[in-house]
Amino acid sequence: MDLLQQIRAKAKQHSMRIVLPEGTEKRTLQAANEVLEEGLAKIILIGNPDEINRLASEMELAHIKDAKIVDPLKHEKKDAYIDLMLEIRKSKGLTKDEASKLIENPLYLATLMIKNGDADGEVAGADNATGDVLRPAFQYVKTAPGISVVSGAFIMILKDKEFGENGVLVFADCAVHPNPTDKELAEIAVATGKTTRAIAGFEPRIAMLSFSTKGSAKHEMVDKVVSATKIAQEMAPDMQIEGELQADAAIIEAIGQQKAPGSKIAGRANVLVFPTLETGNIAYKLVQRLAHAEAVGPVLQGMAAPINDLSRGCSVSDITNLIAITANQAAGL
Repeated sequence: MDLLQQIRAKAKQHSMRIVLPEGTEKRTLQAANEVLEEGLAKIILIGNPDEINRLASEMELAHIKDAKIVDPLKHEKKDAYIDLMLEIRKSKGLTKDEASKLIENPLYLATLMIKNGDADGEVAGADNATGDVLRPAFQYVKTAPGISVVSGAFIMILKDKEFGENGVLVFADCAVHPNPTDKELAEIAVATGKTTRAIAGFEPRIAMLSFSTKGSAKHEMVDKVVSATKIAQEMAPDMQIEGELQADAAIIEAIGQQKAPGSKIAGRANVLVFPTLETGNIAYKLVQRLAHAEAVGPVLQGMAAPINDLSRGCSVSDITNLIAITANQAAGL
């Protein structure tokens, strides 16, 4: 059983409630149908019920009948969600008229459903820009306790099983934060460790990457990684975290033992934390293209509840996989 099959199998065990605010988007409907057919999650679709049912009929999506459909313009909890919005954003001057309009936006409604405990996670972005998906999430769901930064991890599935955890590596941050401070980098490391446990299903061995290994170079960028490593180790004493390590020292055992003798992680890392977004983004794309690896993600991490953003060029299988991943995240929180 490969990793994606394992993720789907694990999702079936938890039956989490995943809300899809783009309920009338055709790929999203097809993915929802697959999820319901396989029993990967309970699905909440936001959109005009007549349009959703018409599309489901035209596309012969027999399992959409098992989804809960919420009309953003009229539903029984609308007033309760407005009150919750006003309570959360009162210091920002949100008015009742403004809240009444915002709650009819499916992206805002989805986040309020999560905040109110009526859904466990959200997947969107097939029909909306990343900023539009994340804005209500930052405003209402916010970050997890002790975490101030949201980041994006990719699960890299390699053909060569020698690396990582039987060919699986987790890379972060590859999607969100351009130049984290040492504290933010530490938070990214800890969040990625939790993502690894919840989704990839193995114990993380986290390498904090740099162009230096254990003092081989001196620079402020190296100092940041050294400091971040110490902070991360204090934040999560139950995780194996080590740095600073060069990439080859992190993933190739002979080099790791030569450059960092006695290390338990050098040469055996299965989680790579990059010092900046540019390094992480470049690395995952090179590995994806040159090593023909499958890059699953980005999985957003650091939020108080799992809210994941799709590419607008996503496929139906991309949506289905991200729903399963989101269900695993929700079960692991």
